[in-house]
Amino acid sequence: MDNFKSSGIFTKQAHVKVPQGHFEEEHGRKGFFGRVSHLYHQQPPVAWTHIDGELKPQSQPPMFEEQLVKNKFEVILSNHDVIISIANLNQSFKNFYRNADFDELYFIHDGAGVFETSYGHLEYIKGDYVVIPRGVTYKLYLQTPTKIFKVESSSEFEQPSRGLLGPNALYDQTAIKTPEAAHGSEQDKTEYKIEIKRLGKITTVTYPHNPLCVSGWKGSCYPFKLSIYDFCPVMSHRYHMPPSAHTTFVCKNFVVCSFVERPLEDSETHGVLKVPFYHSNIDFDEVLFYHQGNFFSRDNIDAGALTFHPQGIHHGPHPKAFKNSNAKTYTDEYAVMIDARNPLITSEWFSKNENKDYWKSWMSN
Repeated sequence: MDNFKSSGIFTKQAHVKVPQGHFEEEHGRKGFFGRVSHLYHQQPPVAWTHIDGELKPQSQPPMFEEQLVKNKFEVILSNHDVIISIANLNQSFKNFYRNADFDELYFIHDGAGVFETSYGHLEYIKGDYVVIPRGVTYKLYLQTPTKIFKVESSSEFEQPSRGLLGPNALYDQTAIKTPEAAHGSEQDKTEYKIEIKRLGKITTVTYPHNPLCVSGWKGSCYPFKLSIYDFCPVMSHRYHMPPSAHTTFVCKNFVVCSFVERPLEDSETHGVLKVPFYHSNIDFDEVLFYHQGNFFSRDNIDAGALTFHPQGIHHGPHPKAFKNSNAKTYTDEYAVMIDARNPLITSEWFSKNENKDYWKSWMSN
């Protein structure tokens, strides 16, 4: 890197053989894509005793509980680039829907059903990402109750560049499923309504026929799905990969990453740090939705929970994670991460239901 400098105690390789009695911090720009330095602290940078202000790490306990109104998407975090919401559905959409404001990504935390779209039908199951481009008309039909983590984007959901890894890394193109042309299944009504969201408001358009009456399509703009279980993590036994290596979708001013089960790094032979390294991620807000598994880098986090770490304050593994990491050789966790370039605003619902003591979980007992 241009103008690389160093001073004092440091390691030959980041995240490897951290000096005894020290804790490594990664200070990076542009998420994990820009200039970066590593600092070697004698105390963990998260060993605080008090935080007074708005930069406290925040957490939501499992969110699909009684406090979430069924069949309503509840916004939890947002800015002008992205809106993050959740829903616990036990009934299908009443009307057809079209989002004229945002492209949409539905992550299926649990459940099964089908998205009937103007391009055809996409069946979904647990672990699926379903991408609906802006302007597509669709209706969601449930086969079983469905829990959804939803991301709305002011830009398209693009695939990440594979660079040196080649085009088949991360996920093969055959893992992406697109709809076969099909008409809507409902054909016995006298009227069909489409709710169209534009500038945050709903306009309802009524037709005497099912609006999903397309007999065929072609082109490069269409709904598709990808399973988180088909994501292939980039790994190295001698280096702990940064979260950017797990990028699944790229949007304007944010990325979506998938953390999936994988073998852990070799700490015994090569001294590689197994747990996520401390970092302040100064240019991005970080959101983690915990899907399933044993989240060993976090204490008291269960499936369906969410953490929010705003830019400017350190975060990293909890103290117990360091103690327990050497005994582990494999992680079975699945999680979805949103890294947002512009600050995210917490909703009233988020603030009301958050775990107010989450920031204390790094403090010494």
